[in-house]
Amino acid sequence: MGYPVKIRKPAVSGMFYAGTARELKEQIEWCYKHELGPGTIPKVNDKGLREIVAIVAPHAGYYYSGPVAAHAYKELADDGIFDTAVILGPNHTGYGYPVSLWAGAVWNTPLGEVEINEELAQRLLGKVIKADETAHIHEHSIEVQLPWLQHLYKRIKIVPIAMLAQDLETAQTVGKAISQAGDNLIIIASSDFTHYEPHSVAEEKDASVIEAIVGLDAEELYKRCELLNCTMCGYGPVAAAIVAAKEMKAKRANLLKYATSGDTSGDFSRVVGYGSIAIKR
Repeated sequence: MGYPVKIRKPAVSGMFYAGTARELKEQIEWCYKHELGPGTIPKVNDKGLREIVAIVAPHAGYYYSGPVAAHAYKELADDGIFDTAVILGPNHTGYGYPVSLWAGAVWNTPLGEVEINEELAQRLLGKVIKADETAHIHEHSIEVQLPWLQHLYKRIKIVPIAMLAQDLETAQTVGKAISQAGDNLIIIASSDFTHYEPHSVAEEKDASVIEAIVGLDAEELYKRCELLNCTMCGYGPVAAAIVAAKEMKAKRANLLKYATSGDTSGDFSRVVGYGSIAIKR
């Protein structure tokens, strides 16, 4: 007797991004072509070198952060074809376990269904990473990454992990588990940077934090976040991605694009910072 398929319905469709397939495709293409975007709509290079182990991408509404996110996904498209995306996002809602993995069935967006790599998900479950759906039902940080992947790779498998606990020890445990879970996967760390500070303050704080990320130094990332009283929301997912990537032979990282919500909205008084970063072998 088969179990009913539990579909995770979108929580922020029609809010953070367009609610129909046609409008969403147009919106994604607008992000690529935006003056803050990479300028062209990418095609997946099936002969890519597969050097990317992880990317950091923002998760705000596409109008605000989409042009910055487009840089990460263009880089991913140029890099070739992977089997599974392990997507790490902060848990903004407070529901569920400290580290919650949605372990089965499919996620839905206006562009169709995205399968969970259930075999990989099972390998990741343990003392820290627990199977749990409640953390994901209303959470946007992972969901907003999916249309980007669907737009590029018509079929894609994911493993979504929401982190309520974002301390360094938890991030290290999660990162090490991912590094041992599979071969041809990429890690997407979903995070925005400074929240609701003046543009110049956000730029300065975020430059310091991004320097630690590009240096692949998770400990330094925590030190700088604390020292600067930083309001970056996904430092745990980013740290976990750094730890996993280094275990998976990553040697370098580069900032692809940084901007703030002020750069798209014109309001520089209280901005949110966005960055796209690629971590490579």
